[in-house]
Amino acid sequence: MSNPMTIKAEGQELILERVFNAPRELVFKAFSQAEHLKHWWGPRGWTLTVCNVDFRPGGIWHYCMKCIDKNQGDFYGFESWGKAVYQEIVEAEKIVYTDYFSDAEGNEAEGMPAPLITLTFIEFEGKTKLVNRGQYPSAEALKTVLDMGMEQGITETWDRLEEHLQSIQ
Repeated sequence: MSNPMTIKAEGQELILERVFNAPRELVFKAFSQAEHLKHWWGPRGWTLTVCNVDFRPGGIWHYCMKCIDKNQGDFYGFESWGKAVYQEIVEAEKIVYTDYFSDAEGNEAEGMPAPLITLTFIEFEGKTKLVNRGQYPSAEALKTVLDMGMEQGITETWDRLEEHLQSIQ
């Protein structure tokens, strides 16, 4: 990828940064509208089979990622449910939400880390610098998600976002 993501773990915080070759308003829309999220959210070989977005403070994004790639072995056919509860939204600038693992009914998965995520969208030379700060309950909770392969998953997800942004400009 032309603009690689930087990943930094400091204590209980995970910081991801990447420059996307798209206007800030468009990158923001890609994170806030179901019709965009359906095209790029999740690692390669996964698709969103459910994507319900109520984009407002106090609103919820409930989704299901399903592995549709037979080459991913035991993951093929696997479903992973998630739920974001929006805390703060500043149009084209910031989205703050708590990120939960959940089930199909939206019940939060017990014992799984639920970080507070702050996405900041920054104008950068006609492009958009996206900064994702994830505040985990503890350094151990952050290690848990990193050990689950989150780094590869988020890298592939943001690669798919870049591809989606290029396809709609």
